[in-house]
Amino acid sequence: MFGMIRSCIRIALAFCLLLIAAAQLHAADNGSMLSILPDKECAAGWVLEEKPVLFTEDTLFDHINGEAELYFPYGFDTLATARYARKAAAGSPFVADVYRMGSLLDAFGIYSNYRKAASPACDVGVDCYLSSSQLLFYKDRFFVKLQATDTPTPEQDVFLACGRAIAAKLPPGTNRPAELEILNVRGISPKTERYIAKSVLGYPFFRRGLTADAVIDGERSQVFVVIEDSAAAARKAFDAYHADLNASGKTIASTDAGGRPTITASDPLYRGVYVEQSGRYLIGAIRLKDPSSAKPLVESLRARLGK
Repeated sequence: MFGMIRSCIRIALAFCLLLIAAAQLHAADNGSMLSILPDKECAAGWVLEEKPVLFTEDTLFDHINGEAELYFPYGFDTLATARYARKAAAGSPFVADVYRMGSLLDAFGIYSNYRKAASPACDVGVDCYLSSSQLLFYKDRFFVKLQATDTPTPEQDVFLACGRAIAAKLPPGTNRPAELEILNVRGISPKTERYIAKSVLGYPFFRRGLTADAVIDGERSQVFVVIEDSAAAARKAFDAYHADLNASGKTIASTDAGGRPTITASDPLYRGVYVEQSGRYLIGAIRLKDPSSAKPLVESLRARLGK
């Protein structure tokens, strides 16, 4: 009896120690997120207005109600946010948000949802977007947004200085996601690459992948690469798309020569489409007058898969 009681006590003590260790790790983790935000000046003359605040998946709606759902498929973990105001004169404050996402690819994915192809280049993080009212960039698994909350807005130099101060506290390195190298082919329009973590082209059977604008035979179109975990999973997605096109009553031409199944069809949402399976990937193009014209570009994308 006493031996059983001692065993129960040991188990209870071990469980308590685990809870304490987890709490300490959580507190340290929160502290590291808060330390990314400059605790005095974010830029010359722009000081912290109030203590930084943390938001988690359960509370993100309180900070960005209406947009929070966008972040969850990209592995959102924690947001550290703070407001900075001009110290010496009246002026509009701005908010600095640092989002910790699931991975480098996820951080790029969120960034690519906001980035505009025509935006001027800047040198903060891996890539950045600068406008008169905000600065956005990503680095490692972090996505950073600096946003003016009123007018007049801070000068762009203020955003750049604050962005660099935050970037310096993030993990080193300015590597792009390796997956983007798939799209490094002639014909892809610069700064249009996106990573979609859920439902590529709006189709649930295309779970995740890349998209980019392209020019094919002088025609504006869009390419996509669906990324699956295995060739079997990619074939399942291919067959689901084939079935969906069949159900829409559209004309479909399909082949399976050489173990590389293809579809040439008219998509009810995206006009002409060409798509093929290559291993665990589906590679395709949409919005085409002549779907077969996409074959050379698709071949170029396929050649990048092994690189």
